[in-house]
Amino acid sequence: MTTALRPGHVHPVQIHFEDLDAMGVVHNARYVLLLERALAGYWASRGWSFDPSEPHFADLFFVVREFSVTYHAPIAKVGEASVHFWVEHLGTTSLVYGFRVLSADMSVVHAEGRRVQVKLDPATLRPAPISPALREAVGPLLCPVP
Repeated sequence: MTTALRPGHVHPVQIHFEDLDAMGVVHNARYVLLLERALAGYWASRGWSFDPSEPHFADLFFVVREFSVTYHAPIAKVGEASVHFWVEHLGTTSLVYGFRVLSADMSVVHAEGRRVQVKLDPATLRPAPISPALREAVGPLLCPVP
């Protein structure tokens, strides 16, 4: 599988010993956490903290509606990997991330998938519009699926 990159962002993540399963490879459920680590690092470095005491917290109140992963090659060691992610769709109340988990040198695609998130109003837990400020911040990640 080719590792040609589309627009978006590549963020380094650490593979920890506890990410490995009994066979010594990254457990399938940990790929969700690898994407989470990359997204949290990306947004925090841009001033969008997931801390409830921060002013942007309500803008980041999203829940995952769907998550799918296709696995290509196991990761069989601790150390660094890369997560390449982008936004395929930005709707009124939702967005869709595409992602690939790559080797640190980006020569191997370990897994790829997508994550659909819905923005909720923290008070009502009902879908709410994505704020103009967050829409602007998402802009550099936009890469619609052809």
